[in-house]
Amino acid sequence: MIEYIEGKVTALYPTHMIIETAGTGYLVNISLFTFTRFEGVENGRILIHQIIREDAHQLYGFATEGERELFRLLISVSGVGANTARMMLSSIEPSGIEKAILTGDVVLLKGIKGIGLKTAERIIVDLRDKVGKSHLKEGEIFSTADNSVRDEAFTALVMLGFPKNAVGKVLERLIKEEGSLSVEQMIRKALQIL
Repeated sequence: MIEYIEGKVTALYPTHMIIETAGTGYLVNISLFTFTRFEGVENGRILIHQIIREDAHQLYGFATEGERELFRLLISVSGVGANTARMMLSSIEPSGIEKAILTGDVVLLKGIKGIGLKTAERIIVDLRDKVGKSHLKEGEIFSTADNSVRDEAFTALVMLGFPKNAVGKVLERLIKEEGSLSVEQMIRKALQIL
C-alpha cells in the first residue's frame, strides 16, 4: 500500500491533482478541503488511501491525517463508497462532519448530495463511538484533556443505564458551557440534566 506521495504538484483541480515523483505522475482524487490546502503549493506531500479493484486502481489523497482517518471511517459504513465519502469531505470540513456525527445531526448529513436519511442515520449509529474516541490533530471538537474527562464521564453514565445519545449530547453541552470540569463534576452536572 502507498502511505504518501511526495513530489511536484503539476496540476491541481477541485476534484483531483497530479503529483510527480521520480518521473511518474500520479492522478490523486481529492476533496475540496485538500484542494484548498494545496492551492499555491509547488512541492508537497499528500497522504494516500489506495483502493484496488478488479477494474481500477484508485488513489485518494488527503492534506491531513485527520481527514484520511475520517475518510476511512466513512467508507467502513455500509452504503458509503469512496466517492460519497469524498463528496462529504468536500461539502463539510472534517471537524464539521465529526461534530454532526457526535451530535446526531441527521439533517446536516442528509443535506449532502448522495446521502439519504437512512445513510445519514447509519453513519451516525456506526461512527458515533469511533469518532468520539479518535483525536484528530486538526479541528478537534474538544481538547485532549476534555476528551479523556468526557470519555470517563460518558462510560460512567452509560454504565448507570442512561442512553448513549442522550449522554453524548449532555456532555458536549457541558463542555461548551462550563469549560474544563473534573470527571466527578461533569457526572454530577450531567445527572442533574439527565
